[in-house]
Amino acid sequence: MKNSLILILISAVMISSCERTTKSDNPLLNKFKTPFEVPPFEKIRAEHFMPAYLKGFEEQMNNVNEIINNQAEPAFDNTIRALEYSAELLTRVSRIFSSLNSANTNDTLQAINKELAPLSAKHRDDINLNENLFNRIKSVYENMDRFGLTGEEKMVLENTYKNFVRSGAALAPEDKEKLRRINEELSLLSVRFSENLLAETNDFKLIIDNREDLSGLPEGVLAQAATLAGSLNLEGKWVFSLQVPSMTPFLQYSDRRDLREKLFTAYFMKGDNDNARDNKEIIARIARLRVERSRLLGYDSYADFVLERNMAKTPGKVFEFLGQVWEAALPVAKAEAAAQQEIIDRVGAGFSLEPWDWWYYSEKIRKEKFDLDDEITRPYFAIDNVISGMFYVANQLYGLEFRKRYDIPKYHPDVLTYEVTRNKKHVGILMLDNFPRASKRGGAWCGAYRGQSRNIKGKMIHPVVTMVTNSTPPSGDKPALLTAYDAETLFHEFGHALHQLLSNSTYPGVSGTSVPRDFVELPSQIMEHWVLEPEVLKVYARHYQTKEVIPAEIVEKLDRSSKFNMGFITVEYLAAALLDMEYHSLEEPVDINIRDFETEAMNKYGLIPEIKPRYRSTYFNHIWSSGYAAGYYSYIWCEILDSDAFQAFRETGDIFNREVAARFEKEILSRGGTADPLEMYIAFRGKEPGIDALLKNRGLK
Repeated sequence: MKNSLILILISAVMISSCERTTKSDNPLLNKFKTPFEVPPFEKIRAEHFMPAYLKGFEEQMNNVNEIINNQAEPAFDNTIRALEYSAELLTRVSRIFSSLNSANTNDTLQAINKELAPLSAKHRDDINLNENLFNRIKSVYENMDRFGLTGEEKMVLENTYKNFVRSGAALAPEDKEKLRRINEELSLLSVRFSENLLAETNDFKLIIDNREDLSGLPEGVLAQAATLAGSLNLEGKWVFSLQVPSMTPFLQYSDRRDLREKLFTAYFMKGDNDNARDNKEIIARIARLRVERSRLLGYDSYADFVLERNMAKTPGKVFEFLGQVWEAALPVAKAEAAAQQEIIDRVGAGFSLEPWDWWYYSEKIRKEKFDLDDEITRPYFAIDNVISGMFYVANQLYGLEFRKRYDIPKYHPDVLTYEVTRNKKHVGILMLDNFPRASKRGGAWCGAYRGQSRNIKGKMIHPVVTMVTNSTPPSGDKPALLTAYDAETLFHEFGHALHQLLSNSTYPGVSGTSVPRDFVELPSQIMEHWVLEPEVLKVYARHYQTKEVIPAEIVEKLDRSSKFNMGFITVEYLAAALLDMEYHSLEEPVDINIRDFETEAMNKYGLIPEIKPRYRSTYFNHIWSSGYAAGYYSYIWCEILDSDAFQAFRETGDIFNREVAARFEKEILSRGGTADPLEMYIAFRGKEPGIDALLKNRGLK
């Protein structure tokens, strides 16, 4: 690898010695001559990334040196504005690389990512720890009233100054060197964690070759398992993986308790198998280094460091909030567990409820109480129809139009591409990537190959947004048929997409989803409220064969069952959120035993043994590799906001009220991170939200 890096460095120097007007053999270094300047994925190869990154590092450092060497008095334009636009090439390359490495990775991209991690950490530190640059920023910050700044410019300046301080710019030289070493190691540990998790997820397969072992499983689930088996050259068998769309139906319907245990155990032991892909030592080291880093920067804990910039502000506030919801949810979860145990005892099964039993027996209760299960509703949630439904909602609220385009480059054949317009004017590009594959990490997320902003000359840059899910794929002659929960996930990620598509900021650092972590889920979670509204269902929820609109009695059952199992859903989530906070509230850099720490944390809150945290430590990607450390609580924190915000529509008697939607776009979606989030919310709603709407929304009050 060292020799290859030397060759890449030489090639990067050769590229940098040429004029930028000269067309390069590296497509990442040229203007994209594609529709809407979408990345030319078919031309981009893995070997293009490292030279492009190195060129991007070099260009930004040259721009930073120009700022430092500017003899004029520090001002907003020659310092802060110049810094905002100093990394255009690097931003473009890193957006493309990181998106591909998450959604369509391979061994080569993962190797590049590992090689890049310390280089990127060093580059960031070379800028953030530069004393001369910080002195100019500090001068502008201390004299901001002299420059006649707009509200957005004040926010950019404040963010820049605070980010430099929080990155160690004010530290003594010897502490800066300590920080550099910590940052480099953390970057490598994060990469190793992600690689191990992907490998562990892909490695396990439950292979069934005896049809008797499939008792209880609906035909749709069997067809999906047979399709997966065929893709693995295991024709005539059925395969279930650790991907949620494959695993969950098995846990819901399989009569084979021993196989449910086997599959569930493989899932919750990911990264905790004492093998080459074990994550325990990695996350123990990450936790320790985060404490060391936070103490070095003057904070008691990593949670104190993170939350300073969030709405919650302090760990105490987060623990208080989570505790309130926990106290409301735990008794409900205990009652749900007791109801399931009653069924087990009634049939004389002779065992106590375990975590791998929960889905199975809760599904029986749901069927008994509501005469409803996922197999009844799936035919009405064909994925193409769900997509049409979410587009319909966006059109009714914001006047957006979505037109499928076949001339836009895409990074994988599964990807669907749409041009988004309003009043016949281009708004952006939306890419949908819906189905699981070995090259894609688990879960669902929304990103952007290009963010919205205006360039240094003031020209609008339209976003290229990507929505990635791991929805149930097609099987046999059936299209992809989703559960109501899967449909909710699509709407959720679409909310993030709208946040980026409707962004109307000038500076890239505050556009789109560049907001505090515990505010970013508001646009996504409010979209979930429209999924099961009867007015919306009648538009998109049509039987994939008969085209019949979902019957009113099923809609009524969906509504009545919407709060079913909510004790479990809330408690398993809160357990993960509390586990996150326990790790990141450590105030001393101690060596921890991960299994013991997790057990003690859950015992502290009285988590019942029938429920595991939604994410155990060793596969908790959100907090170890995806930026949610000390922030996983954000989803339910934002539910306070989204529950209250949807009431603004409800109160008008029109869930598509254009006046309310226009206000939500103006005060929330379009503003990105240009103002304080609470101020933005009050500007939209006219008041602060309370916790009552959240508890009522979850059926906990």
